[in-house]
Amino acid sequence: MLAYSTYSEAGGVGKTTTAANLAVAHARAGLKPLVVPLDPQDGDLSRLFGVDTERTESVDNIVRHMIRRPSGDFDDLVRTVEGVDVIPEHNMLSDLAEYLQREKEQAEAMGEAFGMHAQLLRVLQEAGVPDEYDVLICDPPATEGPHLYNAIHATRSLVIPVEPSAKGRAAVEGLESLVAGLEDQLDVEVGVLAAMPVGFKNTRDQRTILDEIDYPIPEVIGERASLMEGCWMQQCSAFEYVREHRDRRRDYEIETLAQFDRIARHLEEQVGLEAPNPPEPGDLDHEVLSA
Repeated sequence: MLAYSTYSEAGGVGKTTTAANLAVAHARAGLKPLVVPLDPQDGDLSRLFGVDTERTESVDNIVRHMIRRPSGDFDDLVRTVEGVDVIPEHNMLSDLAEYLQREKEQAEAMGEAFGMHAQLLRVLQEAGVPDEYDVLICDPPATEGPHLYNAIHATRSLVIPVEPSAKGRAAVEGLESLVAGLEDQLDVEVGVLAAMPVGFKNTRDQRTILDEIDYPIPEVIGERASLMEGCWMQQCSAFEYVREHRDRRRDYEIETLAQFDRIARHLEEQVGLEAPNPPEPGDLDHEVLSA
């Protein structure tokens, strides 16, 4: 199974839209992806996909399962959109650290072990996710904490959207120390599958910054603010937005979709995962076969 978390220390670099569009790109090729977003912010992946509707405390959610207090089956958490299975975010994610710490204290009082940062992995393994799905994508918030640590522990790999700017350069420079710190804290090896420069305008400074990135760069995505804003407005992926909501198809946007397709193939190749029905990159008329 291909598993990765989309992560960047810098905010506003398209981390969530990257996760959503890559998930759809995997699904377009006949693979079965599961996305587990863990960001308690309102502008989250669940909102992007239009499945962000049930947030009351009585609703079963991923946090309840992580603290061993589920009120239903894991499969009942799943919502499917554009061929992608999503575990919607919930308000309880805002207090995840407190819930996990409380459960840890109760477990230790009973002489039991409780790894605060391994609970998402436990939930996914007990639900049979590695056997049922081809791809797992986690979308944690940019800040360090139990959301990020659980995502990293579950996936062990990163895909990093990068802003080709001085701010983005600082984020990349701090990434190696961050990865090393995560490995030490979680006692796992963390790999970087790809860096994804976004908002590229081909300036000399931006080209210099790209040359300094040591991680694989399968594609460089240009400035696509209108396309990505349209996705949020219509609550869909870029593929769906161009296909259903654009009055005409723009060549540069089709090329951006093709880039997401090619990045998905690159990531799959890293773990030897062969998609059964890959489309011609950017082909919106491609027939998607069920995984």
